Amino acid sequence: MPKHKVSEFKRSQARGLRHALTDSEMQLWWLLRSRQLENIKFRHQVPIGPWIVDFVSFEHMLVVEADGSQHAESRHDQTRDVDLKRRGFRILHFWNNDILENADGVLEAIIAAAKGPLTPQPAAATLSHRVRG
Repeated sequence: MPKHKVSEFKRSQARGLRHALTDSEMQLWWLLRSRQLENIKFRHQVPIGPWIVDFVSFEHMLVVEADGSQHAESRHDQTRDVDLKRRGFRILHFWNNDILENADGVLEAIIAAAKGPLTPQPAAATLSHRVRG
């Protein structure tokens, strides 16, 4: 697992976020935790450099973000994504309603991204997720 310099403040902030998950983050964490998805290890609310990401698999260098409407065309998110890509991560963004209403499709898209090149998959084509990476 790559080591990233993280301030103690960011670690503390991430700890706090782990206890304040949104409904969509909670549902997705329930499905990703304990290597339940194709034996892929995910961590949640993890600091990477100056950022805190919702979910990350360091093994697959994959970040998964659960996004509400406040993230639509967010300049902050774009800046973060550019930096994370520079660090070698691929990033998947899913709208909260897709996580809550189409969890199977979200999981299929995550598996496809983790197991291969980041290209749209037929099963995920109906999702309104935004793939950047």
